[in-house]
Amino acid sequence: MERRAFITLLGGAMASPLAARAQQAGKVYRVALIFTTSPVSEMVGLEPNHPLARTFVHSLRTLGYLQGQNLVLESRSAEGKFERFPEIMRELASTKVDVIVTVANPMTQAAKEATATVPIVMAYSVSPADHGVVQSLNRPGGNVTGLTMNVGSEIPGKQLQVLKGLLPRISRVAFLHSKEQEAEGVQKPEAAARQLGITLLPAEHTPTDYTAAFALITRERPDALVVGASAVNVANRHLIVEFAAQQRLPAMYETREFVNIGGLVSYGVDFHDLFRRAAGYVDRILRGAKPADLPVEQPTKFALVINLKTAKALGLDVPDKVLAIADEVIE
Repeated sequence: MERRAFITLLGGAMASPLAARAQQAGKVYRVALIFTTSPVSEMVGLEPNHPLARTFVHSLRTLGYLQGQNLVLESRSAEGKFERFPEIMRELASTKVDVIVTVANPMTQAAKEATATVPIVMAYSVSPADHGVVQSLNRPGGNVTGLTMNVGSEIPGKQLQVLKGLLPRISRVAFLHSKEQEAEGVQKPEAAARQLGITLLPAEHTPTDYTAAFALITRERPDALVVGASAVNVANRHLIVEFAAQQRLPAMYETREFVNIGGLVSYGVDFHDLFRRAAGYVDRILRGAKPADLPVEQPTKFALVINLKTAKALGLDVPDKVLAIADEVIE
């Protein structure tokens, strides 16, 4: 049996007594999970299609919260229309959910404006104290807490170093990003690129349209591609990976979801770990903890994943020194 499957089964077995006690108490908890772009259809059910929603559901299950028994999961999505955040949050606040789980600063701010009493857990955020989402990381204050993905400039630097290790002669690298990333203060790889003697080619997209960005990359023909960290890019991962394959572009992504479907390599924060930890915040809050007293935590797990099948299709020989530092190799 695979290790992941074993852990899931073990978690479910451990959760059962906890769930039984919760059922005896007669309490049914309502937890809202909101995504930015993914269809709600990918978020619902006992085994959601969306990988991060599935991780969240599994993690709640191991903590004793079972849908249909002591948990109602209110799944929502803006489906790319960020202007819908306030409407979604007002609707959830009116349904009297016990906890709201958010995945982006603008979404969290909309939730905070909709309610000052319902606890809000950030599955991930960017510089939440700087953006006024919380008072400070150590003492959030108010009704918001959770996780931040801030780790300084080490991730874009590491991404470019890995690309340089795979392709020692690269000199021009396209950077696929959006204005929403800039507004949230997401670290761009410009400084790291300069240190490595790489010219960065910005290719900007919108939450719903990659046409101009793809056209620029096609026209400029860079040596490689770095895909910026954002929920929008994760939601559009199939589109981006297919584009990179068509252009025969070695590409660096933010999460393993891209590599699992044929992307070359990913390095970044382990988002599955963030969603597991977000479930832990939800559990503590449902057990009586106050968001104001729960410090906002930073990432502790990162992952380098390489797809050797894709490397072969691109005609790349992955050096042993790169394979040696990989957390996962897909063959």
